[in-house]
Amino acid sequence: MTQPVTEKDVDQLTRRVADAASAIMAGDMRTYVDLVHHADDYTLLPPNGGDPRRGFDSSDEALDAFARVMPKGEANLEVFQSHVCGDMAVLVAIERQHGVVTGLPDQDWSLRVTLVFRREGADWRLLHRHADPLVHAIDPDLFAAIARGDHRA
Repeated sequence: MTQPVTEKDVDQLTRRVADAASAIMAGDMRTYVDLVHHADDYTLLPPNGGDPRRGFDSSDEALDAFARVMPKGEANLEVFQSHVCGDMAVLVAIERQHGVVTGLPDQDWSLRVTLVFRREGADWRLLHRHADPLVHAIDPDLFAAIARGDHRA
């Protein structure tokens, strides 16, 4: 039987997630995978939309490719709410971040994120990540166009 998740456990997890977000925005994917361990049944709802994804590719090739997409930036994690139930922890947060992404000039890349972790032994595994760029509210017409898939500039 495992010990109940404490506030201290969630605080430590939150610090790891904050450090991991900073590592991603700095293009340091190896630090990211050292800090965030993905569950075998990990799922992702990516911030740029599209179909959900299963699994996390931590191969050198995948990490190097991702680092080239996001080579330079900074991030700060603002946790809005955390929830704990049994061996699960959920963080509802905003990753306030900016950087150079896909060769575009340094800009705001902040995301709303929901992170679901499952404790396995003494470690936390990221089970699910949902991220979207809707940190700033959008008007209903744009929301409708995005929902229809009719949002190309």
